[in-house]
Amino acid sequence: MTERIIEMFKVADIAVTERQAEQFRILFEFMTEYNKNVNLTSITEFEDVVMKHFIDSVLPFAMFDIPEGASFIDVGTGAGFPSLPLLIVRPDLKGTLCDSLGKRCTYLEMALGKVGVNAEVIHARGEELGRKRREQYDYATARAVAALPVLTELCLPFVKVGGRFVALKSVNEEVKAAENSVKQLGGKLDKMLDYKLPNGDGRRLVIIKKISQTPTKYPRSYANITKKPL
Repeated sequence: MTERIIEMFKVADIAVTERQAEQFRILFEFMTEYNKNVNLTSITEFEDVVMKHFIDSVLPFAMFDIPEGASFIDVGTGAGFPSLPLLIVRPDLKGTLCDSLGKRCTYLEMALGKVGVNAEVIHARGEELGRKRREQYDYATARAVAALPVLTELCLPFVKVGGRFVALKSVNEEVKAAENSVKQLGGKLDKMLDYKLPNGDGRRLVIIKKISQTPTKYPRSYANITKKPL
């Protein structure tokens, strides 16, 4: 199983060590077992998990440079994607995993222990935590949690000026729709890149740079964010 993980990552031009492949194997087995009692993912077949969760989480972060020891928050992390795979390949990063569901946070704490990587897990709604931890992280990230205008308001307040919000989206995501929210929240589109996973699935990487402080009235309540996107 570990050899197959190494092979699949190699096809994506990502080198993982035997130790990292073993960590991914442990994560796969623990997640799929835990998933029988707590709904974490509908993807449970081994190669699908490696491709659509593990590689899908790591590949976009290989497309730009992240300084050693940088801090990031994964907003609405769910079963720990992209944060858990990212921390396996970049254990130097200082990660915070935020999710609104207590059962998932319990799983995440256990998964971190099983895999042997360190990170902070916080049980909180993103918009509430964003008001408490304003501009404390080098990076914020989210993976297909919501439409980009909504995600931008949830994530950009966490980011330091000069840092970046990294959104992992489908190729159908309309980036132009988020232009106003990005501007109002102190951001600027830094990079947009369409790419494919080795299995042919299309993805879109959107990177927004924080160029000025987010006004203190943001983030708003989640109801307002979703009903009246910026």
